Amino acid sequence: MADSVVDLDAHSGGGAAQTAKDLFSGAAGGIAQVLIGQPFDIVKVRLQTSNVYPSAASAAASIWKNEGPLAFYKGTLTPLLGIGACVSIQFGAFHSARRWLEQRNASRDKSWIPGARTLGYGEYYAAGAFAGVANSVISGPIEHVRIRLQTQPHGATRLYSGPWDCVRKLSNQGGGVMKGLYRGEAVTVAREAQAYGVWFLAFEWLMNADAARNKIERKDVPSYKVAFYGGLAGEALWLGSYPLDVIKSKMQTDGFGKDQRYKTMRDCFAQTWRAEGARGFWKGIGPTLLRAMPVSAGTFAVVEMTMRAIN
Repeated sequence: MADSVVDLDAHSGGGAAQTAKDLFSGAAGGIAQVLIGQPFDIVKVRLQTSNVYPSAASAAASIWKNEGPLAFYKGTLTPLLGIGACVSIQFGAFHSARRWLEQRNASRDKSWIPGARTLGYGEYYAAGAFAGVANSVISGPIEHVRIRLQTQPHGATRLYSGPWDCVRKLSNQGGGVMKGLYRGEAVTVAREAQAYGVWFLAFEWLMNADAARNKIERKDVPSYKVAFYGGLAGEALWLGSYPLDVIKSKMQTDGFGKDQRYKTMRDCFAQTWRAEGARGFWKGIGPTLLRAMPVSAGTFAVVEMTMRAIN
């Protein structure tokens, strides 16, 4: 998150109260993220998991024609409840890791003062990766349910009546919660660590560069720039982690038992490479990048405004 927030919490004493504020602000950003990004996300998932659509435009047109405009918000309840929690964890964990790294640096170097000096970019990446790993515990099953609901047949042939029915059936079909609901968790952890390491790193670099260029404090960077830099960080997030996301989507839409196509993450990588080559790892990247800018910008802007309001 922005060091405009970092600067603010430097004056609030940190601790449990500040962590609660980080979590609350993140939850507000997560709700904005879902509402902005859900239509783009369903197009991305359809492109990743099917060879029916030649382009994002054709996928969107097909969904509109055959399933209606509300289909773009299929499976929204699960992410609306869950992504708010996920983004809350992302920002809460990132700031907790950041504060721990600042304290470690201060204990090693008495001239190192939190707020007066910034972390190194490797440390920002590490804090973001920690946030991603912490987030993966709930993002894995939430995204699995969302993807199943987004890709199920339309109308009378649909497989799940809703999120909770999907959770129940995945657990039963997969042989338990861990094998069913948490399918693809290994690649989810890898994707989350890389994605959020890059996300926070890119944002911090952009904010630091702006502050240095304009000779201002980080907290004085205008909100519209916070949103713009947040949007650019969203582009970096997906460019740095998209192949892992493709593998996750393939594994989480795979069948069970005799219908299971991918035995492991490595097997999914190998089959994708043999069948589609390098292009197979980038299917759906267009709508994903189109979605990333407004979604990430909205997330950072809402978190920033919320943090400023409650501090």
